[in-house]
Amino acid sequence: MIDTFSHIRSFVRREGRMTESQRHAIQHYWNQFGIEFDYTKLDLEKIFQRSAPRILDIGTGMGDTTISIAKAHPENDYLAVEVHRPGIGSLLRQITSHHLSNIRISNHDVIDLLRFQIPAQSLDIVYIFFPDPWPKNRHHKRRLINQTLLEILKPCLKSHARLYIATDWQDYADHIFEVFGDDSYFINLAGAERYSPRPYWRPLTKFERRGCKLEHQVRDFVFACKQSATTHP
Repeated sequence: MIDTFSHIRSFVRREGRMTESQRHAIQHYWNQFGIEFDYTKLDLEKIFQRSAPRILDIGTGMGDTTISIAKAHPENDYLAVEVHRPGIGSLLRQITSHHLSNIRISNHDVIDLLRFQIPAQSLDIVYIFFPDPWPKNRHHKRRLINQTLLEILKPCLKSHARLYIATDWQDYADHIFEVFGDDSYFINLAGAERYSPRPYWRPLTKFERRGCKLEHQVRDFVFACKQSATTHP
């Protein structure tokens, strides 16, 4: 039986302008690399056809960062989450053009994905790079990073899994400190109320470039979980 948990979504679906190559990629490659949403746990070893470290990449945009990291680390498997079709089409096009086999894509709300499809203790790393800051006070409730996300994420993480987060909005950075500061399950590897150095392997993203043009300072975080949780909340 499916429970009736509900939440405020952190995104608004916008079709946006799609190129012909993006449409072509969705039409021809989604069945190979896309993961349809349902209420059963994914068999990740079957999906990726191997056992390997698993990274959940939340909000991949046009996919450039995901592609760059997946190319550099073929030993890892990447589950990319993106709800906007132009971004999905762009990522699919790049997967095929680079002949990558270590990326799969979900186009569903990550909260439902974590609750129903991601197996317990299956994720080694989670990326949340430049989530929508929802800067207006009345929209703060839409921010992806909140206590609900952490509670749903915990059972999916392996012991000592890592969460990498980046934002160029100071208000959101303060919010991240507040959310994680209230949860003793996660450890800030830079120390309490401290930012982490920018990971050398994190490519410069479109949103990061935009933030730099606005003279925003980019803040990086790295959190580790103390141990694995065994059941979903």
